Amino acid sequence: NNVTCYNVLTGFKWIAELIKEKEGKENYVIGGEESFGLMIGDKIRDKDAVSAVALICEMTAFEKNKARLPARAGTDGNDAVGQGRKLFDKLVDLYVQYGLYKEDLISITKKGMNGAREIADMMEGYRSNPPQKINGSQVIQLLDYQNQTDVNLKTKESKKINLPKSNVLQFILEDGSKISARPSGTEPKIKFYFSVNTKLENAADFDAKEKELDDKIAAIIEDMKLKS
Repeated sequence: NNVTCYNVLTGFKWIAELIKEKEGKENYVIGGEESFGLMIGDKIRDKDAVSAVALICEMTAFEKNKARLPARAGTDGNDAVGQGRKLFDKLVDLYVQYGLYKEDLISITKKGMNGAREIADMMEGYRSNPPQKINGSQVIQLLDYQNQTDVNLKTKESKKINLPKSNVLQFILEDGSKISARPSGTEPKIKFYFSVNTKLENAADFDAKEKELDDKIAAIIEDMKLKS
């Protein structure tokens, strides 16, 4: 759709910095982070719930004026044509067009005097000896934002990550899944972020495919022996 997506570190200050860098060259549309905060347009260069709510209301009204799609499997049948669509219907449309994505996270706290050391050892272990497979899928790429390296684990080719250093690791799997590990800088805690996806052929398959992805995240957590 001729739209460029950029990755930045966590925090809206990094989005605002990128806007300034691209000013006069590209037009900024929207940015967000995993905490669900959004920055709509470039007038207020920080997380702004007011503009996000206004946009959601506009999107909801736009969809309500449309005819509905056929009812999804398992619904009560109130999806009759002419009643208008819900915002969720539009979301499912996008899933059908681009693929169904599901994200989740867990936070692990290591208590006691040795907690911070345990987390540091965990990150060092992932760096020096990354898993070859996670949940049966080969790990094909390791992004190390601390060392600013993006390594193809198949070819051993390495590229530089042009972002400020941050103690974050990302594992990219052959099946398209992504697992990120990010320790807290202030307390003995580490967060793991999971992103999985699959094709969605039609809206009627949404519930079954969503459960499939939920089960996949649970299987990844179990395979990595992570406990929240």
